[in-house]
Amino acid sequence: MSDHRVLSGFGVGSVLSWVAVFYLATGTAGATCGATQCFLVTGTQEGTGARGRLTVDLSYRYVVQSRRLAGTDDVAEVLTPKVSFEEGLLEPDHHREIRTQNSLVQLDLTWGATDRLAIAASLPLRVERDHEHDDEVGTPDEHFTRDDGAQGFGDARIGVRLAFLAGPRSLLVGGLGLKLPTGQYRLRDGEGSINEPTLQPGSGSTDVVTSLYYALQIGEGASEAFASASHSLNRENSLDYAIGDVTTLALGVNRRTGRGATWSAQLNGRRGARDEFLGEAVPSTGSLLVNLTPGLRLAMGEAAVLYGYLQVPVYQRVNEAQLAPRTGLVLGVSRAW
Repeated sequence: MSDHRVLSGFGVGSVLSWVAVFYLATGTAGATCGATQCFLVTGTQEGTGARGRLTVDLSYRYVVQSRRLAGTDDVAEVLTPKVSFEEGLLEPDHHREIRTQNSLVQLDLTWGATDRLAIAASLPLRVERDHEHDDEVGTPDEHFTRDDGAQGFGDARIGVRLAFLAGPRSLLVGGLGLKLPTGQYRLRDGEGSINEPTLQPGSGSTDVVTSLYYALQIGEGASEAFASASHSLNRENSLDYAIGDVTTLALGVNRRTGRGATWSAQLNGRRGARDEFLGEAVPSTGSLLVNLTPGLRLAMGEAAVLYGYLQVPVYQRVNEAQLAPRTGLVLGVSRAW
């Protein structure tokens, strides 16, 4: 791993020689109306190399939440509570969840401050959630609506990554960052009330993200195995609402083939704790998701990479009843200067 060329698709060690997992947890905790984004190690957004080198990564992430679950079982309907910020209470079984379409356009910037230290920023340029549900369930006013979705700039993240170990065949990197409350979190729904927290572009809280990454070259260096972990310690916002903490784990292998192609397979796990409102646990929040993620990176010259990943659910467990995500898609391009 002594070759520190950034994002060169001709060597897995080159691409991953400074990989960390600052943005491994790319979505908020799955909650009432859902806000899950794809979570994985891309091998490009986390990369940094020589001192003074800048890496710019632009990605598009898409996932639909429409699988109706109670625990691990498929169910006919998902009834979830409404968080009434105006009245300071939870209204149980207020609406029937149908579908949430999540998309994200994200810009990641990484700069090599030294040969071992990198400064990184993640900017969610466009968070968009198209949401459908039946409102006022069980009352004469029950009706279908798709007017409660939201879009806008999300919560930015800044942080540092430090290589504790950078040997010829192995790498150990730690990361520390902050998620900043740059996204709107008080947008109104179709009835004029403050919208559900997990439909908002931002959370309204300043959160701490820690990470650890280990990689090991296999054989002659054409293959590399990696393991990673990340934890987001989420705080309460000014509305007395706290998104549950998020922990992510990943195990994966990358294999370089001819013509600058690198194939990837990884197993990703994500546990979101329950949300809290006014210090009380919120029903239908918190989940455990496990995905199998195949992917491909294509080198475009010495400094640019195109990539794509498909996240396929293999295990999903939710608290109470929630919408769970279907297959997710991540597409991106990365360039280093």
